[in-house]
Amino acid sequence: MHHWTVNGRSRLTFWSDVRKFAVPTSMIESATARRVAGDWAGAAAAARVEVDLNLRAVGRTHGTRFAELVRADLRNLAPDLLRWHFPRISPDGLVRPGLTVSLARYPPPDGNGRAVHLVARTPPAWAAAGQRISLALWEPSGPLAEAGHHPHPRPDRRFRLDLHRHLWDARRTGELRERSGAAQWPTGDDHDGRATHRWMAEAALLLRADGRADGAVTVRLSSRRRLVLNLDAPKVPPHKDLPVMPDAATWVLPDLELLHAGLIDADRLHPLVRSALLPDQPAVAARSPDSTASSRLVDCRGATHRIGVVNGVLVALDHDPDEIRREELLVALGGTGLPCLRAIDTAHRNPEDLLDVRARLDHGDLAGALAVVEGLLGPDALLLDGALRDELETAVRRQVRHGLYRAGLARGGPAPSTRDSRCRARPRAATFH
Repeated sequence: MHHWTVNGRSRLTFWSDVRKFAVPTSMIESATARRVAGDWAGAAAAARVEVDLNLRAVGRTHGTRFAELVRADLRNLAPDLLRWHFPRISPDGLVRPGLTVSLARYPPPDGNGRAVHLVARTPPAWAAAGQRISLALWEPSGPLAEAGHHPHPRPDRRFRLDLHRHLWDARRTGELRERSGAAQWPTGDDHDGRATHRWMAEAALLLRADGRADGAVTVRLSSRRRLVLNLDAPKVPPHKDLPVMPDAATWVLPDLELLHAGLIDADRLHPLVRSALLPDQPAVAARSPDSTASSRLVDCRGATHRIGVVNGVLVALDHDPDEIRREELLVALGGTGLPCLRAIDTAHRNPEDLLDVRARLDHGDLAGALAVVEGLLGPDALLLDGALRDELETAVRRQVRHGLYRAGLARGGPAPSTRDSRCRARPRAATFH
């Protein structure tokens, strides 16, 4: 199977990492429980989705009937599923920043003008701590048109999900198997991730949504290549502004590729995705978060010793307290301490699990990152100077930056740090979807 690469990473490797870190099991379980209980706002909060609309105000402005349409969609929004399918960028698989995605289009409340959209927005890259998504209403004119200080408040033609409700609406997830082309998806090795077997059907859906019986649509193949699909239309004039096929319709669903390559098990899929793609498989037990071993082995002066968490801190298990005190004094005087103590010091400053912690922080999973740290060092550990502490402090600073953006107190991105530059270089250079 040919899989193109960007920044040295294959599409499969990229999506495998996204599925591991971007939407934690705890988020899915919490958001699902609240949604099923009828608490759509609580479900949104559990999935780190902020709500920038007030249904009472919408009802006063646009009428009760319009507000009820929006309310019905919010009640059936699976915010964790929206995050699962949201457009992402390389190299780290973060949600695409500075984007406005249309989730639903409603008839103009006054019967005139253009449709109003329920949209999902992401902040600019410099304010993307927590990987939060916000929900709002957008209409072509009026106070909702510019969305304050958002860099791109208008719905993006390329990234839109109003024609793909099965990617966020719990009522429609059963359509995923057909719309993804799972039954017809090629099983050979001659495809590259493009869902060409679905293009004509998806183009027809797009044209019908735009009120056209036939016509032509543009398919984006890359940043410099476009393809025009002509569905029984007269000759298309050059440079005509054609409808753009949504990205969600042009690429093979990543979960299909991961399943086909054996890189993901059914129990690692989002439950709504699993039930749609694998309807004949029985439901599996909830996934358990990865756990850290209770003790780790260290080669200590010719013997195999253990270090582990006791009473909330990481300690050497096979040395008595007096020996530990002597060794700590030796280190304070400039000597070389026991290998067990050196292993504990390394775990505090630059642990083997640092990449795991960093990935969780990048994807906004602060609770998951802290759980890894506590499993490694204990809940009462004091962090020493080093890479681990730097990562956690950077995450806190970026959370503050996001808060300032949300409050409208920061309108432009500050100069990026070295850490941010590593993660955010050319954030729009590539998109995987």
